[in-house]
Amino acid sequence: MRIAVAQFAVGPDVGANLSTCLRMLDVAARSRPAIVVLPEFCNHPSWYDDAAHCRAVALTPGGEFLSAIANKAAAIDAYVVINATLRQDGGECTGTSLLYSPAGELLGSSDKQVLIGHENDFLSKARRAGAVVATPLGRFGLYACMDGVISETPRCLALRGAQLLCNSLNSFASDEATLHVPVRAAENKVFVAAANKVGPLIPESIIEPVSRQTGIPVRFLMGAGESQIVAPDGTVLARASPEGEEVVHADIDIAAADHKQRPDGSNVFAWRRPSLYGPLAMDPSHQQCDYRGAPSVPCALIQLACTGTAAIEEAADKLAEAFAGGARLSALPPLFFLPEHRVQSRDAAVYLSGAAVAALSRRCPPDCYVATTLVIGKPPRLVAALIGPEGWKLRQGPLHRSERYAFSPLAERVQTVDLGFAKVALLTSDDACVPEAFRLAALAGADTVVVPALPLEDWEMRTGLLERSAENRVNLLVAAQPGPFGTSFATALSEDFTVLTPWRERAFDGVLTLPPTQRASAEAGVTAVEIHPRWAANKVVSRGTDLLAGRPWRLLDPLLADTPADAPSVHAP
Repeated sequence: MRIAVAQFAVGPDVGANLSTCLRMLDVAARSRPAIVVLPEFCNHPSWYDDAAHCRAVALTPGGEFLSAIANKAAAIDAYVVINATLRQDGGECTGTSLLYSPAGELLGSSDKQVLIGHENDFLSKARRAGAVVATPLGRFGLYACMDGVISETPRCLALRGAQLLCNSLNSFASDEATLHVPVRAAENKVFVAAANKVGPLIPESIIEPVSRQTGIPVRFLMGAGESQIVAPDGTVLARASPEGEEVVHADIDIAAADHKQRPDGSNVFAWRRPSLYGPLAMDPSHQQCDYRGAPSVPCALIQLACTGTAAIEEAADKLAEAFAGGARLSALPPLFFLPEHRVQSRDAAVYLSGAAVAALSRRCPPDCYVATTLVIGKPPRLVAALIGPEGWKLRQGPLHRSERYAFSPLAERVQTVDLGFAKVALLTSDDACVPEAFRLAALAGADTVVVPALPLEDWEMRTGLLERSAENRVNLLVAAQPGPFGTSFATALSEDFTVLTPWRERAFDGVLTLPPTQRASAEAGVTAVEIHPRWAANKVVSRGTDLLAGRPWRLLDPLLADTPADAPSVHAP
């Protein structure tokens, strides 16, 4: 089937916006798509004089605006997803995505679950889960913008059977297109069709005064475009430009979204452990974290040239070099002493792991630590390990059963350790692919997560791990041997973060959540990096919107279910 996404500008004239929507649907129809996705807030910019103004420009499903959209869906013989503010019974307003059929019928709707900034003043959050609609072409789920900056809303739609996630955006942020949108596809192995705005996101008549008042350059008060269609492996199939009206399309086999296997045979839905995810559905007001890490911590990422026993000696030498350079926390690739870093003989892996612990601990000065992945014990088990001068500091077993490490028993929780300068969690490479694992680490108070990474898929190093750092606002050390999927890297949180607050270190750059990133070269050696544990305390991306506490915790039943839903549900207003 063919999917199309349309990007365009919306102004304060509701009637003119309807004309634009109808015109862009006609443009999209030239490519004969089966479904067209339109941006968020198609009726009016999400900027209002007061609550009465918001209600005045909001729509009703049977009103002129949406009736015209329904008729146009029938005229172009396509499903249409549109997002607008709706006036609900009782007078409250919601940001709502609606799906119309090729017959012009309203099939389902989804109210926005995570509001951002100014939206919190005028709109009400969703009180129920959004629609997953079964159609003859496939199962469609709907969400909007900030709902996809964190993982829970798209995750629940995918768990309820959605094969295509339709994301309507109203965003200035370049990292939504490059990071959050493609990761929502890859982590759930579904298709995502995302339609963003271009042009002013607030009424053009006040854009210059607002820019002066907030210190945000005018170009960052504009929609960032880059509407796109993403495949289940995270590949962008079609992407529009950052500016200007445009429609892009891609042809897909939607059945590909039913295949949830990774290259080693692990199933990304079957390996889930809902019994661990209870904290995600708890009231955030009872989950307070005390962030006392240092403002700045020197660290090191180590890549090696050798394997086997020679790798242990090389790692010890490089570790001594890193600590001599001032590093307090270093990270080595997983199973760095095994050929191809794979467990072919568990006994050999256990023996070499023991030798590695002894060699590495001898090179650790007081209050300095190194992380890697090892195989230990009888029976053998895989652990992400933190080693200090006295040996073991933390051993984190895998949370999810992967086929490549099926021999290993599973851990029952995410552990953290307070090193004084940082509160650290470790995750195995496969666990890092599961969004809930990082969320649990953040809820446990980790300001820094270390992942010794042995990626199986391109998206993990390209976007996935970066997105985990961004959506949870944690520092990240990723240690990996150079390979086709990339090299080691670190993210270091910036003190400047919350939109529409004074920034001291840098000018506002149009990035919503992605922290600065430091990458190692493709050569063996030590890469000095710096992290900022203390800044993990601020997770407020915009007024009223906390990346962690703002998750839709009341609507996470699918996340806690033992198995994904067998059949999708349909919600209409």
